[in-house]
Amino acid sequence: MAKYDQFLCVCEEAATPGPCFPDMPSSVPWSDEDNVYEESSPITDVETELFIKPAPVKRPMLALHKNLNKKIKPIYHLSGEVPEEPVVVKTSGLLFEKRLIEQQIMDYGKCPVTGETLTMDDIVPIKASKIVKPRSLQAASIPGLLGMFQNEWDSLMLANFALEQQLHTARQELSHALYQHDAACRVIARLKKEGDEARTLLAQADRQIPISTSASVPENASALGNGKRGQGDYVLTGSADKTVRVWQGSEDGNFNCRHVLKDHTAEVEAITVHATNNYFVTASLDNTWCFYDLSSGLCLTQVSDASESEGYTSAAFHPDGLIIGTGTSQSLVKIWDVKSQANVAKFDGHSGPVTAISFSENGYFLATAAHDGVKLWDLRKLKNFRTFESYDSDTPANSVEFDQSGSYLAVASSDIRVYQVANVKSEWNCIKTLPDLSGTGKSTCVKFGKDAKYLAVGSMDRNLRIFGLPGSDGEREL
Repeated sequence: MAKYDQFLCVCEEAATPGPCFPDMPSSVPWSDEDNVYEESSPITDVETELFIKPAPVKRPMLALHKNLNKKIKPIYHLSGEVPEEPVVVKTSGLLFEKRLIEQQIMDYGKCPVTGETLTMDDIVPIKASKIVKPRSLQAASIPGLLGMFQNEWDSLMLANFALEQQLHTARQELSHALYQHDAACRVIARLKKEGDEARTLLAQADRQIPISTSASVPENASALGNGKRGQGDYVLTGSADKTVRVWQGSEDGNFNCRHVLKDHTAEVEAITVHATNNYFVTASLDNTWCFYDLSSGLCLTQVSDASESEGYTSAAFHPDGLIIGTGTSQSLVKIWDVKSQANVAKFDGHSGPVTAISFSENGYFLATAAHDGVKLWDLRKLKNFRTFESYDSDTPANSVEFDQSGSYLAVASSDIRVYQVANVKSEWNCIKTLPDLSGTGKSTCVKFGKDAKYLAVGSMDRNLRIFGLPGSDGEREL
């Protein structure tokens, strides 16, 4: 009778002899009658290979089972899973996961079960078949798979939505940065031009060149400041006699007519000066606008629009000088490219002729006035975002003007109202209302002074009134 001592589980296969264990018999017999091992009956219920040491002593079957269970437990106590790289300890014959027992030896140098001192040389790797982990319960059925796919789709849609939000934010930031860049380029160009003019004047003063009366102020000299600037001692006028006149100041304080321009065939309704102060544009009811050189009075181009039949009633340059806005008697607002003289945009929505146009200094907004009130347009999106309806149905909005800093907007109608400039989404609040002191109930024009320190208002009684800040000279009437 062969006697065997310990059994050791190494893989989930039937016990067969092999090159790793040459002494292992093809079957391990035992008898239940005397509860000891025998060679009379084969093993039929073993699912793993067994490493068997011969022992000269008989042991009860119950003790054998307990010993077998005891040797299998460390596999699950250390990792809780079937080992992927099994190793066996030479001294105790216990089976472990290779990475776990190596970590145990490096940390403590002892066997986690018996407490014996162990080294790396005491463990022997064992050949075992590859273990295939079972699929999760959720992936084992069609409803489970559909649920997994739905969760993945939801996650993908959320990620896509987040990316779209980031793209929208990036586009807005890029648009804002581009407008800031354009404004900065415009300011830099203006400063360079003014610096060149100052150096020219300084050089002339150093050479002590006498300046004649007709050229007492250089044609390209202008006062420093923000926004739309006056052209030295020049005054431009347009009238119902179809002419435009250029007036130049003299040393005695009078103004002399230097040029009489007769390019229009109908009443001249509007004049606007370019940001460089070297050019100006006139708009007329003859359905044309003319681009002039200020110094020579030469008409550089005259642009007509065949789609219009009643002409232009207002005009204004954009602060960058590259585009110009015109209002028509047919309630349309047109934006033109100065270089190509092409109509690049149209705004409609007013009722009645467009009486006035004004661009904000940052170039973002356009304010237009007509019989139905004032409309504000976003030039970045080319749409109307706010309307100030006329507060007197019998009196149209005759004039609208942004100040040079772009902080205030003045509207002239039956009275004068000043609004705080905000953004597209915020409310534009009326911060001041000035009464019409003419008694006619109709203010015809309004303009801001330098740094918005005063407001000039014209009315139907042929008087010009200056409204100042508290503490200044107060109201003045000319």
